[in-house]
Amino acid sequence: MSLRAIVLAAASLALSSGHAATATPAPALPKLVVVLVVDGLPNEQVQRYRDQFGQGGLRRMLDQGASFSNAHQAHGVTVTAIGHSAVLTGAYPYVHGIIGNNWIDPVTRKSVYCTEDRNYTYIGEETKPNDGTSPARLKVNTLGDELRYATGSKSKVIAVSGKDRGAILLAGKTGTAYMYMDKTGNFASSTYYMKQHPEWATKYLASKPQDRYYGKTWSALLPAAAYDGDAPEELNAPKAGGHNRLPYSYYSESGEIDAGYYASLRVGPYLDQLTLDFARAAVEGENLGRNPAGVPDLLGVSLSAHDYVNHAFGPESKLSHDHLQRLDRMLAEFFTYLDKRVGMDNVLVVLTADHGFPNTPEFARTQHFDAQRLDGDKLMAALDKHLQEKFGVAKLVQAWSLPNIHLDYALAEQNQLKHADVENAAAQYLLAQEGIVDTFTRTQFESGAVQGTHINTLMRRAWNRESSGDLMVITKPYWYFGSGASGTSHGSPYAYDTNVPLMVMGKRWIKPGAYGQYAEVVDIAPTLAHLLRLRPPAGSEGRVLVETLR
Repeated sequence: MSLRAIVLAAASLALSSGHAATATPAPALPKLVVVLVVDGLPNEQVQRYRDQFGQGGLRRMLDQGASFSNAHQAHGVTVTAIGHSAVLTGAYPYVHGIIGNNWIDPVTRKSVYCTEDRNYTYIGEETKPNDGTSPARLKVNTLGDELRYATGSKSKVIAVSGKDRGAILLAGKTGTAYMYMDKTGNFASSTYYMKQHPEWATKYLASKPQDRYYGKTWSALLPAAAYDGDAPEELNAPKAGGHNRLPYSYYSESGEIDAGYYASLRVGPYLDQLTLDFARAAVEGENLGRNPAGVPDLLGVSLSAHDYVNHAFGPESKLSHDHLQRLDRMLAEFFTYLDKRVGMDNVLVVLTADHGFPNTPEFARTQHFDAQRLDGDKLMAALDKHLQEKFGVAKLVQAWSLPNIHLDYALAEQNQLKHADVENAAAQYLLAQEGIVDTFTRTQFESGAVQGTHINTLMRRAWNRESSGDLMVITKPYWYFGSGASGTSHGSPYAYDTNVPLMVMGKRWIKPGAYGQYAEVVDIAPTLAHLLRLRPPAGSEGRVLVETLR
């Protein structure tokens, strides 16, 4: 009997006996996808404080979802706008075009803001020229845009944040963004999205929920012993009004509920509570998760306050520790609400962060680390002076938004100077300066010479040919650009800035577990696209997190 005959006979027998292979039906699509971004949350804080979390928030995601301990914002300039862009585009800055919160416009050589667009204004709010009102500078689309395309715009995509860039870069091109207004405490959208707010938003704003915190204090949630491992408060001298200690009071110098009070709410738990409350109003007002067309909806919530707290006090502080505990309880309440409103069996939740955080230099030095703030303006003035002395030409350093430095190539050409010669002279000078560990030039990037190391890969991803500088510079570990005397900042390619939480929860689709595999935030968009049966966003380079899928 021939081999072909044997194979056909076996197949016929299998069919006749009812043992033919059958495909496992795919689970129903989620009714609501919730993407949570905690601004400025390093994964180490989740691990360090996890035993103190309640049962329903972060602990619920850790226990019932898939969580990655080795997940990263895998680009070299770790700031809010770039990190938020990565979440739902699945793309790196060299593709999506958002290279910082601010950067130097290559034509005007003036600073521009990542989401500014003077064609649009906030609805019912004062709008300054550099305020964030649209995603015009985002060069690619998002998962939400693909969802709306696939459903004929029937799916609803809403994003809410304490920062305009947090909402706008999650909402994408075709979603709707609402952002916190520092002067009024309202959440407002812009005329890019609509001419006027929907009735539900107008009604919600009229109730002025932001006013209820005037005169309130932020006090420690846990017993005093729970904070024993935090940095000593003595590292920072106390401020007038108690504004670097708990209890932390909310008021204004005028004694009235005014812009000063509304701005003060950014630091501490109340901004996040207001953001989640507005997100609830959006769920109900837009009927998210109950779409009459039977298609999924997407809600993006960027929680901004942890970033403000960590900038001011450092991730090692009691205030940061307590803020994360309070945020955990807020998330528990939010999940309970979603369970009652939509049913968590119908909801897919992702939680990540846009960047991590280093410790304050004051604390790092107590741990015997070489840690300093580096005054970028003084460094650039010294660089320009050096180039003038070397080439006899003033103002070859045209502009900077560190780590990007722009050279005046036209001026160099007028003086018969080669671009690469000026770049190399600048790079060599910078490498000799205290606190600088590496530099990269435009010629190196364009020729493909930036290869080899992991950090080189991260920096290459962060450099956009159209918008980035002619040099990029990296500080030593634990050093960062800043001229203040307290607090800390982020933006480096080091693990303390790149390692962020990445959790996915949804029992119909996700296998719970603690995963040690390397993962990136850009993996979120293709994973969600797979689960929603969508085309990945145009610039997506991440992988589907197949190890987490049922």
